[in-house]
Amino acid sequence: MAEDTVVLPNLPETGLLLIGMGPGTVAGMTLEAVQAAKQATHRRYEAYTALWPESELDLLERRIGSIQRVMRPEVEQPDELFALAKNSLVALLVVGDPLQATTHVDLQLQALEHEIDCRVFHGVSITTIVTGAVGLSNYRFGRQTTLTYPYGGWIATSPLEVIAVNRFRGLHTLVLLDLDPTGQGTGDQRPMRPVDAKKSMELMWNKLNEHQQHEDSENQNSDMINAAYTSLLGEKMEEFPVVLCADMGTQDQEIVFTTIGELGHLEGGRLNCLLVPARTSEVEEKALLRWKQE
Repeated sequence: MAEDTVVLPNLPETGLLLIGMGPGTVAGMTLEAVQAAKQATHRRYEAYTALWPESELDLLERRIGSIQRVMRPEVEQPDELFALAKNSLVALLVVGDPLQATTHVDLQLQALEHEIDCRVFHGVSITTIVTGAVGLSNYRFGRQTTLTYPYGGWIATSPLEVIAVNRFRGLHTLVLLDLDPTGQGTGDQRPMRPVDAKKSMELMWNKLNEHQQHEDSENQNSDMINAAYTSLLGEKMEEFPVVLCADMGTQDQEIVFTTIGELGHLEGGRLNCLLVPARTSEVEEKALLRWKQE
């Protein structure tokens, strides 16, 4: 069934459409999402939380009409979007699902406050693809986190802290990888490669280790958190197990069960993320071993 045959009941004449683009291909979008974007007067592609391949963006543009890229300032301070949405239909195209990021939920709430009709067309998200694709139980995942680039002299340890607490509780962790070395969300993006992830993990590991030694003497953390950090830091970082997931949901999808030490030798894809397994069941262990490189 072609998208032109899809009927979208009660699509407003003015307002904001939050449209999920799915993982990385036009074919991965829902028919409703494509048709809604086509019927919009203005189309904006949010290009700072995640990216599509340029070839697929070109294909989508040929199918639905012209698309303008917007970055973090235009979404977090949406005066222009709302001014357009007051008198026309504006589609904001978001990679994955449009409500996975707090930024877009906030945009939805702001639209409500401005009495702007806001409709959502959901898309397939990395959070729904990656756990099943790797073979780890979705019920055994803890809080997810994002591995950031070190910005200047600043090194965040919070991603590693999330991993430590999850593993201590027997929970796996989905680790999204940053795509903005500047941290500003205004352009010049460079999706994090495996070698970048390895470097960031090393810096975080060393900083957390130093910080934990200091905190131990002051006893400021809870016993459980201290135990989680101590357990993590007691392992050899180079041998720490991770699963590299590249270009998930596309024909170029690649999964590698490896270690932090080996990440620097892997090429990865256009967009990468990591899974950090905790204790695994027999089925999960067999599933993981499929992706181990000899």
